[in-house]
Amino acid sequence: MKRSIWISVIVIVAVTALVIVGARSLLMDDPSADPAAEHSAAETVVPDRPDCPAGIDLPCLGGEVAGAAKEVTVVNVWAWWCQPCRAELPAVQEFARTHPEYSVVGVHADGNAANGAALLDDLGVDLPSYQDGSGAFAAAQGLPPVVPVTVVLRGGEQVAVFAREFTSADELAEAVEGAL
Repeated sequence: MKRSIWISVIVIVAVTALVIVGARSLLMDDPSADPAAEHSAAETVVPDRPDCPAGIDLPCLGGEVAGAAKEVTVVNVWAWWCQPCRAELPAVQEFARTHPEYSVVGVHADGNAANGAALLDDLGVDLPSYQDGSGAFAAAQGLPPVVPVTVVLRGGEQVAVFAREFTSADELAEAVEGAL
């Protein structure tokens, strides 16, 4: 290719990358772009949340660890700022309600625990969720750097990873049952 075409391609790629990084930075720093805008990033009070079942070595987001782990655990990794997560969390809760044979928990993959707990409260989701601001769970499981991600564990061993949004409890059930 001609040198001018290569330069144009490189400039377009660089400008696109800068626009994406800039937009993400603006969205993350602009409280008005935050779907939970009434909960500032400086807020440190975490509302009371349901207890978390045992079996995952992370702090429980607003509750105490309680209960015995079941053979199969379905873990939904989410973040308070993630729009697909916001849409998916009610479906994950419905899946948990209709499938008591599994432990179903969330892992909030962001450093702001208060915004995570506030999102759950705003959505009316009482799914037990762990706080993982350091990404320890994702690193231990070798998860892709995206949210939402759903992980199926059997006896503590990873059986499946779904790096996509589930739009219904039935869709999630079909994926989990297919993995088992």
